[in-house]
Amino acid sequence: MEDNTVEALKMLGKEMPVEHVTDFSKIAAYGVMTTPALVYDQKVLIAGRVAKAEEIAELLKEVMA
Repeated sequence: MEDNTVEALKMLGKEMPVEHVTDFSKIAAYGVMTTPALVYDQKVLIAGRVAKAEEIAELLKEVMA
C-alpha cells in the first residue's frame, strides 16, 4: 500500500510524506481493525486490502479537492 500510495501521489504531481504506521494502538484509534489501511487528513479511505495506485489516486483527488 505504501508503494502504491507514493506512486499515486506521483501520478497526481503531489509531493508529501507518506507515513508507514505499525503501532496497533495508533491504527486502532482510527477504527481500523484490518490492515493495510490508508488514512488521509484523519479519514480512513481504504482498509483491509491493498489498493492499486490508480484507485488511490482517484480517492486522493476527491479528498484533496
